[in-house]
Amino acid sequence: MYLMSTCSQFFRVQSTKTGELSARLNADVQEFKSSFKLCVSQGLRTFAQTIGCIGSLYFLSPTMTMYTVAVVPGIILAGSAIGAGLRQLSRRAQAQSATASAVSDEALTNMRTIRAFAMEKLESKLFDNELDKARAMQEQLGIGIGLFQAGTNLFLNGMILSVLYGGSNLISKGEMTPGALMSFLVSAQTIQRSLSQLSIIFGTAIKGWTAGGRVLEFQRLQPSIPIDTGVCIPYHTLWGDIKFDNVSFSYPTRPGHNVFENLTLSIPAGQVVALCGPSGEGKSTITHLLERFYEPKTGKVTLDGRDLKELNVEWLRGQVIGLISQEPVLFATSVEENIRYGRPDATDQEVRDAARAAHVDEFVSRFPSGYSTIVGERGAQLSGGQKQRIAIARAILKNPPILILDEATSALDSQSEQLVQEALNNVMKGRTVLVIAHRLSTIRSANLIYVIKDKKTLESGTHEQLMAKKGSLYRKLVEAHNVD
Repeated sequence: MYLMSTCSQFFRVQSTKTGELSARLNADVQEFKSSFKLCVSQGLRTFAQTIGCIGSLYFLSPTMTMYTVAVVPGIILAGSAIGAGLRQLSRRAQAQSATASAVSDEALTNMRTIRAFAMEKLESKLFDNELDKARAMQEQLGIGIGLFQAGTNLFLNGMILSVLYGGSNLISKGEMTPGALMSFLVSAQTIQRSLSQLSIIFGTAIKGWTAGGRVLEFQRLQPSIPIDTGVCIPYHTLWGDIKFDNVSFSYPTRPGHNVFENLTLSIPAGQVVALCGPSGEGKSTITHLLERFYEPKTGKVTLDGRDLKELNVEWLRGQVIGLISQEPVLFATSVEENIRYGRPDATDQEVRDAARAAHVDEFVSRFPSGYSTIVGERGAQLSGGQKQRIAIARAILKNPPILILDEATSALDSQSEQLVQEALNNVMKGRTVLVIAHRLSTIRSANLIYVIKDKKTLESGTHEQLMAKKGSLYRKLVEAHNVD
């Protein structure tokens, strides 16, 4: 939940890969849980046993007890100093293990590409190298913990020998009986075993402490954009009028490079507005700002005259804005559940209606399991066009007042594009639509087109108006598209 509510900047700024995050959420949590359980159950018993035996020793001989217990603070101080170094080593070892996990996760996710380039041996070598580093660090950690335990046991054995030596002197002076020495020795050996057990627990605690610290880092994260506070505009008064007013923005990874500088544009309610321009000019960034994944450096983005910073982000993304991106994202579940993701409380009939509107029913009906067919991880069992149509059906089911089409038909062939475009034309009626596309068939029907270039809106107008301007960038883009 902490990661889910963290702002998009975390995932863009952090160099941490998905595999490393998974390692923290799984391996580190399990390590912490196991260590915590062992330390509490064994540690409390051993600690209570040690305190009880110290009481017995004091009853038998206060003098020898003081000599025996006097060394304990030294053990604690030495353990603390050594433990600090072991914790650092444990942290590096666990981080390296997470890196190895990230390499394997990335390789398994992109197996098709790896095989297409015949890079199986290289990826295996990369994984082996990271695994060797992790193993070497774990060995160093094991040696460090082992040396600490060996030193502790050696010191405790010396303590028992000192008890025998000191007790013998007291017996020779007549200050202690042999029976009392044997009782004292038995209690001292019990303390020795307890402290030896604590040294073993100490090694486990080091690993658990480090794992817990790595997990707690997530709990300390605070989203820069709260998602559950702010105003919700009543649905019956929501028009969907959007304005970007002198917006300047740069990504957190490149704070000195502005994507926009004083960008101003208007997306009238109920209109279809298209954005076009050369690649890398920030067209998709406009949608990120509209969905409040990021905040503008200066200027503001408004919805029906209200600054987006005043609005509830969860409401904005969940009920107001629908997105169909150029890379459709599907989950490893059924076709039906992937469509229902747009509105979890939708009925089966509503899901089927949305699927027919997006022409999903045409290919799903040929599957043996129909809408219960599992699409595989990231939709691996489907073609690009099929995944795109499921994503469109999801947006249709959501029925948002504002719809963002980010290269929505880019993965479709000509026949599929025509079918889906018909569905999109029906869906776009009566709502505000922001289209990002290079295909002329999508841009031509827009009520207003903005050409984004050099961090601002370079041109604007309808298709006919922009085509009428000789030398316009839009006209050059269209002509280049037609040549292709």
